[in-house]
Formats: sequence, structure tokens, C-alpha cells
Amino acid sequence: MNTKSLTFLGVLLAMEIILSFTPLGFIPLGFTNATTVHIPVIIGAIVLGLKGGIILGGAFGIMSVIIATTRPTLTSFVFSPFITIGGMHGNIFSLFIAIVPRIMIGVTAYYTYKLLKSKSDKLAYVVAGVVGSLTNTILVLGSIYLFFGKEFAQVNQVEIGALFGVIMGIIGVNGVPEAIVAGVLVTTICTVLKSAFKLKFS
Repeated sequence: MNTKSLTFLGVLLAMEIILSFTPLGFIPLGFTNATTVHIPVIIGAIVLGLKGGIILGGAFGIMSVIIATTRPTLTSFVFSPFITIGGMHGNIFSLFIAIVPRIMIGVTAYYTYKLLKSKSDKLAYVVAGVVGSLTNTILVLGSIYLFFGKEFAQVNQVEIGALFGVIMGIIGVNGVPEAIVAGVLVTTICTVLKSAFKLKFS
């Protein structure tokens, strides 16, 4: 990366930190809150390329572990191996859930943008935003179901047999609105970056 790219990477990392540790990382949609913490990862993948997306995704994952450890909720054990909540222990799979899906945001957003950018910049931005966001939602919830299904069901007071339906409901209620918000924000921000700041994209 050149100096300009490293500077922009630093700006996106700072944005991630601000969004992670303040209410700015959430947009109220009436029936739910859409997280925007993954937006810098998607933008980084588009502007800086695969390496930038992976670095920013990894940083997002590490911040998830820190937040789960220092500001625990009932389900924080699925994101941190350093914490026990009501007898539920985090483990090595907690690190997988917190970090790997966040890295994959950058990977899927990058390749989606690369695949579509020759057709239309705005189409590529929208789809990369949606795909990157859904990558996070589906991989995180899928990993929770795989590695902590019984514990997650117990904490949320649902039968293990009903957990798959609950997770699909979360994807529909939270994941889809977040993906739409991501598509809109990524398109708006990337359009401004390309036209106003003359940034060369990946």
C-alpha cells in the first residue's frame, strides 16, 4: 500500500473504533437497530482491495472480542473465550465467531465488487454492500448455531428444536434491514469518495 492508501486505511480503522464503542454504530429502524460497524470493512475492500478488507475485518473481529469481554451481555460468551455468563463458557470457537466472519466481510465484498464493477459502479457498490453485510449476519449466526446452539437456545429461553427458526427470524428482522442500509450507505460513500476525492478503487 502507498502512503495515500495507508492514510485512508487509518481513517477507516478510526471509523470502526468510533462506531464500535459509541451509539453511532447503530441506526434505529423502528422495529430494530441496524449496525453500521461493518460499513468501513466493505468500503475498505472496495477502495483498498482484498488486503484492506481483510485488515479491517480482522480489526472489527478483535473489537468484537474486546467489547464482549469488557461489556458483557447474556450472549457475550459466543464472542469471547475469556468470559462466563450464567455458567455458559466461551471457548476457542468464540474467537472464530468473532473474527472469521468479519474477515469474510472484506473477502466477499471485494470479490463481489470486482465481479460487477465493469458493468456499473453503482450496481457494484450496492451489491457489495448487501453481500458483505449478509456475510456477517449469516456466518455469525450460523457459527453460533453450529458451535453454541444448545447454550444459545438456553440463554434465550427457546427449545433447541426451535433455534433454527429463531435464527432465521433474526436474519429476516435484523439481517435484511442491515443489508439494505449497508447497500445504501456504501453506494453513497463510495460515490462521493470517487467523485470528490478522486480515489482510485481496487
